[in-house]
Amino acid sequence: MGSSASETWLIALALRVQWIGIIFLPTAYFQFSDAVLETTGRPSCGRRVWLIRISYLIAIGFLFSLILDDLVGPLIIEGPPAPHLEATWLTDIFVVYYIMMMIFTGYNFARAYKRTVTPTSRRRMMYLLMGAVAPPLGSFPFLLFSSEFAGNHPGIFWSVAVLTNLLMGGLLIVMGYAVAFFDTYWSDRVVKARLFKWIMRGPATASLTLGFVTIVRRAGQAVGLPYNAFVPIIMVVTILLCEHLITLFGPMIERVMFWGSDRRDLDMLRSLEDRLLTRNDLHQFFELVVAVVCDRLQAPGAYLITLRPEGMELVVRTGKNRFDHPSDHEDELISDELSAFLKQNGDSAGFYRWGDDLLIAIRENNDTNELLGLLGVTEAGVLTLDEEQQRNLHSLAQRSAMALKDRRMQEQVFQTMEALTSRVEFIQQLRASPPQEQQDALMSNISVNEQEMVQWVRDALSHYWGGPRLTQNPMMRLKIIQYAVDAHDGNPANALRAVLRTAIERVRPEGERRFTAEWILYNILELKFLQGKKVREIATRLALSEADLYRKQRVAIETVARAILEMEAQAHTNDQYHGEVQELPQ
Repeated sequence: MGSSASETWLIALALRVQWIGIIFLPTAYFQFSDAVLETTGRPSCGRRVWLIRISYLIAIGFLFSLILDDLVGPLIIEGPPAPHLEATWLTDIFVVYYIMMMIFTGYNFARAYKRTVTPTSRRRMMYLLMGAVAPPLGSFPFLLFSSEFAGNHPGIFWSVAVLTNLLMGGLLIVMGYAVAFFDTYWSDRVVKARLFKWIMRGPATASLTLGFVTIVRRAGQAVGLPYNAFVPIIMVVTILLCEHLITLFGPMIERVMFWGSDRRDLDMLRSLEDRLLTRNDLHQFFELVVAVVCDRLQAPGAYLITLRPEGMELVVRTGKNRFDHPSDHEDELISDELSAFLKQNGDSAGFYRWGDDLLIAIRENNDTNELLGLLGVTEAGVLTLDEEQQRNLHSLAQRSAMALKDRRMQEQVFQTMEALTSRVEFIQQLRASPPQEQQDALMSNISVNEQEMVQWVRDALSHYWGGPRLTQNPMMRLKIIQYAVDAHDGNPANALRAVLRTAIERVRPEGERRFTAEWILYNILELKFLQGKKVREIATRLALSEADLYRKQRVAIETVARAILEMEAQAHTNDQYHGEVQELPQ
């Protein structure tokens, strides 16, 4: 503002406003160096804190002297090579204060560098020390003491000024790069990529735009055009072109500079979003399938049902079909009727006739030939299909199977990513913590959220009587399991089974066992997992549909997971808690 202003009072005001930053720079810089030193495990014992407070009071005093025109003198507007303020006796005192605070700051940086032990932290601290040179050198008003030399040698002055600005810009980027790694949960690759994008979209684009606009404006002035219509055009074109080029070439530069040997894995993750098959995408695809079926067979309606561990689900329907009047128990009706139908008719054929409807089996194309779902066509059970129609239906069933398999695989990926989320967050927080906190965190127990515990309990119960989901279950790391191992002759599998049985007993209501509503969760757990009975047998005994049984089973597993979390929390506060874990029956 001062360099572009023509009024004397505005130039003087701009230069004095600049001095506000110069006054507070030494204090703020020293506080910054104190924070850097603290990250190496060397917090202040009180001396540095008091020095920071005293230096802020001194800076406030210099600020008042600036307002009273004591810190700097009047504006020298005619003196070459540029307008500047005259130095006073108080300016000399401030220079001594400025140098002393920068010496203290450099001492803190040097101590922080000596306290770093790993090559990575030493390298980053070295970058920080290199970049830290920029603010004190680039911000100091040298013209107060070198105006005579600058006036006699303007070429040298402007050359040094330009080079100093370029050097300061580069060192500030280096400093920003080093500081970006402090107290962040992101990996080095993410930090570098985000900093690169910000520099290109921010300072680089702004500098190019300002440079081109300045060239066009001065060129217009040179030819006698004070207002140049090309200025806004050049501004808009430069911004749009820079943003487009960054979008176009930024990912390529990022892969070359930051991805390294992880390029293949990161490319796959980046493409996952574009290839992802969401529930809405799956629904739209199946709508297309049933529409094509209706058109090819000239049927009045069609529907598609999927088979999941929780039961059968009506995914999509169109036109006239037997599900035109849905009810609250529609899923149970589908599951019960179709389960009975498939049990009576077997599941080896590709086509079924269910009343007046035609059912096409959707199977996984592998050795297991698992039935994934059924494609139903209304009133097509009485039709005689020719070879071409059979091929078309078989092709549609194969494509539906492919979509269902892809969705199942993606759900497994999502479950794995959800299970990894808390671990990754812990590792990232650990990387961003100071050394002492890192040591404490490494020695502490990793917290477990309820969603993780539900999955672990489901896996362990599914292999309750033996299997990798029990013996290799992550719950083996829990404190209650470690306590229970001693009580079960050092057998971790038996210890985990005992903890699961104890948690299941916590679900059990008081009194004599009954087959009533309040006992339903316990009965499902005891019959399904502890006794190992089949789903249909349990559903018949408890007077439930299979779909309702699966829903109640999910609630029961969540209840067991919460019980284990409570037991684990109590174990951390009571070292004698392991006596509560029940002994397994011999």
